[in-house]
Amino acid sequence: MSEDFIREQSKTFDSGVRLDSGRFLAPITLVYETYGTLNEQKTNAILVEHAWTGDAHLAGKRNESETKPGWWDAIVGSGRLLDTDQYFVICSNVIGSCFGSTGPTSINPKTGKRYNLSFPVVTIRDMVRAQKLLIDSFGIGRLLTVMGGSMGGMQALEWATQYPDNIASAIVLAATPRPSPQAISLNAVARWAIFNDPTWRKGEYKQNPKDGLALARGIGHITFLSDESMHNKFGRRFSAKDGQFDFFGQFEVERYLNYNGYSFVDRFDANSFLYLAKSLDLYDVAWGCESMTEAFSPVKAPLQFYAFSSDWLYPAYQTEEMVNCLKSLGKEVEYHLIPSAYGHDAFLLEHETFAPRIRDFLGRI
Repeated sequence: MSEDFIREQSKTFDSGVRLDSGRFLAPITLVYETYGTLNEQKTNAILVEHAWTGDAHLAGKRNESETKPGWWDAIVGSGRLLDTDQYFVICSNVIGSCFGSTGPTSINPKTGKRYNLSFPVVTIRDMVRAQKLLIDSFGIGRLLTVMGGSMGGMQALEWATQYPDNIASAIVLAATPRPSPQAISLNAVARWAIFNDPTWRKGEYKQNPKDGLALARGIGHITFLSDESMHNKFGRRFSAKDGQFDFFGQFEVERYLNYNGYSFVDRFDANSFLYLAKSLDLYDVAWGCESMTEAFSPVKAPLQFYAFSSDWLYPAYQTEEMVNCLKSLGKEVEYHLIPSAYGHDAFLLEHETFAPRIRDFLGRI
């Protein structure tokens, strides 16, 4: 991105949305950022979806004090994969998050207090329902593409299946049609960590329950890595600060998880973590359908899928199940298995492995 600062924006929709749970959530505020210029025909818009603990700050910096740019800065900007000289790029923070969009940290207009656990359970499909309000507010009838990794990939799948006339293509990275029992069990243990922190107080805390949330983040972070990447980064090295036979001495990997967990507490809300974890666990692309075949039948746009060889959270066979189903329906689908040592996080760390393929894909749309 250029040195121009990015302005965070928001829109509130009094109409709200009916959720999968049957509850009605209104009003809804969505925080978002945009990059580039929407053309007169409104045909050059790309919606980028963020992952679990991400936000709308996709690229660039918001002010001079920021030390790091947005989370996918490497692919957004003039001459980059999502070329802002050519495309109008939108990134919206999902409902349920703690970064400005309506979630458990928001004020409930009926009570004047934070929602906390009175906030309704939301699904990935609910997130996309809310995003549809935002896209409609721009007057955009058809997005050039929707793309995202992990939870972002699930959102892209929802656009393809629920709003097939409103997208020209979708790009899905490191996603799953439904989390496996193993993935759900790891999120369950992360939830226990927060529930068992005495300062959590059933969601009515005054300060973030740091020990429980740090432990939950540590558990989650392990799933984003791979055996090979952990060997390469840490090996079995013992921390130089500790004696090897000190009872509380740590391996380097332990120290890393401790740092990562406690630094996370400073930027993310525990209740939002719990709600978004629940959204992930509930996800099923075939929700409300008798089969995946029925779920994918409405798809009209070409889809491009990416899986990464060392991703054990959402392994390649899960992506291949979707690809094979779409092919059996005669849909236009493209699949790439990317060799990588970086595990689930590869879609964030190795953009150079997929950028040329995505650039070619977009050029054909």
